[in-house]
Amino acid sequence: MLRIYILAILFILLFASCGEYEKLLKSEDYDLKYQKAIEYYEDEKYVKASTVFEQILPRFRGTEKAEKINFFHAKSYYGMKDYIMAGHYFRTFVKTFSHSEYAEEADFLSAYCYYLMSPRPSLDQQNTNDAIIAFSLFKKKFPNSDKVSVCDELILELNEKLVEKSYMSAKLYYNLGRYKAAIVALRNSLVEYPDTEFREELMFLLLKSNFLLAEYSIIEKQQERYQATVDEYYSFIGEFPESQFKKEAEKMYNNAREGISIKDFNTE
Repeated sequence: MLRIYILAILFILLFASCGEYEKLLKSEDYDLKYQKAIEYYEDEKYVKASTVFEQILPRFRGTEKAEKINFFHAKSYYGMKDYIMAGHYFRTFVKTFSHSEYAEEADFLSAYCYYLMSPRPSLDQQNTNDAIIAFSLFKKKFPNSDKVSVCDELILELNEKLVEKSYMSAKLYYNLGRYKAAIVALRNSLVEYPDTEFREELMFLLLKSNFLLAEYSIIEKQQERYQATVDEYYSFIGEFPESQFKKEAEKMYNNAREGISIKDFNTE
């Protein structure tokens, strides 16, 4: 019986709350709407808050309350985890109210929305790149902000994701047996991220891609490609003389040298 009583009370309160909200949406008391929108936001009722903020935005445009309404409108979407819309409204806010007391926070959060939308390394990294650019611009605009150190940490994290994306993309060509494309992708990854933690493996895969490309090439192109394998071997073993891949690298080197010798012999 007590349970039914409690449920009935909750239902009445919920109905009353919904009724109050519906009346508010139809009301023409914009000062009341402003007050209630702030209350909804503070109570983390972000959907209601954003709806009411959208209703009153045109009425308060150009007034002292416009900054706060626009800022908390953006933050309502941020609270809903709608980072696409939140980021859009934060960026619009910064352009419109560049000297606002909320400008620094809005600028940071617009960058942070990109960060939150940055996917795992195997997926497209547009949001990752946008986040890095946005955090870098924030640092230039607010060099004395206490968020600069946070930006540095997040940029480092995002760059590590790009390094891993570059590694995975290059390795994919190798795994697919597209050795010519793999050579280009592996070289590009090494040039773009010379200090990558994957450097040893990337250089080994570059050596192996050259060797396998030579192996599957027509006779006319083999000598040139075996020579490229030998060159890559010297680069690899010079940088990683005790590599875990050393034994396999030496085998490919010896086979490449043999391939060159056979070709030289046949041309005599």
